[in-house]
Amino acid sequence: MNQPVSGFSKKSKAEKIEWLAENYLQNDPNSIQILKNYWNENASLQQLHDDFIENTLSNYYLPFAIAPNFLINGKLFALPMVTEESSVVAAASNAAKFWLERGGFKAEVISTEKNGQIHFNFYGNEKDIETFFEEVKPKLRKSIESIEKNMKARGGGLLELSLVDKSHILDGYFHIHATFETLDAMGANFINSCLEQMAQTFEEEAKHFEAFQKKGTYPEVVMSILSNYVPECLVLAEVSCNVEELSTKHYDGRQFAEKFIRAIDIAKTETRRAVTHNKGIMNGVDAVVLATGNDFRAVEAGVHAYAARNSYYGSLTHAKIEDAVFTFWIELPLAVGTVGGLTSLHPLTKLAFEILQKPNAKELMKIMAVAGLAQNFAAVRSLVTTGIQKGHMKMHLMNILNQLHASKKEKEDAMEYFKTTVVSHSSVVSFIKSSRIK
Repeated sequence: MNQPVSGFSKKSKAEKIEWLAENYLQNDPNSIQILKNYWNENASLQQLHDDFIENTLSNYYLPFAIAPNFLINGKLFALPMVTEESSVVAAASNAAKFWLERGGFKAEVISTEKNGQIHFNFYGNEKDIETFFEEVKPKLRKSIESIEKNMKARGGGLLELSLVDKSHILDGYFHIHATFETLDAMGANFINSCLEQMAQTFEEEAKHFEAFQKKGTYPEVVMSILSNYVPECLVLAEVSCNVEELSTKHYDGRQFAEKFIRAIDIAKTETRRAVTHNKGIMNGVDAVVLATGNDFRAVEAGVHAYAARNSYYGSLTHAKIEDAVFTFWIELPLAVGTVGGLTSLHPLTKLAFEILQKPNAKELMKIMAVAGLAQNFAAVRSLVTTGIQKGHMKMHLMNILNQLHASKKEKEDAMEYFKTTVVSHSSVVSFIKSSRIK
């Protein structure tokens, strides 16, 4: 029976693997070797990776790819993308090439505010907490002067503080809403440091507020934390062309545009479709987020909350025909950075920024939004014409062949055969079996 372990974090990497093998891997030498196979031969580079997180045993590799031909605001980009899902990079590349010949993508940053809250309980008189907040607000600002000194020197810092009363929803619950500008940094650590210092000042000053002293009722901070919901940190990306330029072998341009718009409207109406629709958008966004060392969990959380901002969950993209012009666009809340975190530590992340021509945070927001729009265009175009599986399964073919341990010759034969044959797992299995019988 497996036993709990103490002091695991203090063990060496070899000792951690030994413990894992003894308790969970039946001392299987193959399992141990798999972990070691993914160590980087460069010891200093491996140590860098080991230091990213706790209890590191090995590295987990994902493909680092490029989607070329993205024309954004008249400038040509090749987008670094990190993902494991078949067809994502191919779809993005195809959409980029399609729109390259139609004027490319336009993108603009609408706003860049980020935010956080000091959450606290207060069960006293509402007027007292309002009066105290107005009195203490300058002191809260002053308390973070040293923390925000460098950020302010660059043009960022704390923007505004406001008191929010939510006691009608949750008894005694209030929070201080703080907005920030963090420029090229994602800003999580900066925001959290500011909030925690202001929370401490808030509680200390409350002890000396006369109205609280008289009634013996004081505000009590529960927690202080940034929010990953950033609807004021917004970017817009769009493409447009005459409907005639959308003609395919299946439909003329207007027919295609109308069917495409109908698909978008369905995603605005039906939540079950919207979730998958938006997941496809995030296939593109997350791939660039990962490649640039940004926090895809934070981005995902904020984006999906934004998709539900109107009390229902709907499409993040929109489309219309106006005066025979088709327009397709997206609005996304994206709090990302080009400095701090992994952006300056991971060698491939540094390379990704070189490939992207060293963008600042606003430029990176535009690039990510364009990646999401391109991915969605490619997906919806497939859905309303040939269907999603034809292209996806073609790209998935190599994964199936690798699962079947196909030889180089078998892979070559299969790739040729399935150029004109529908790909499914069973059809690939049958093909390999018949090849091996011969």
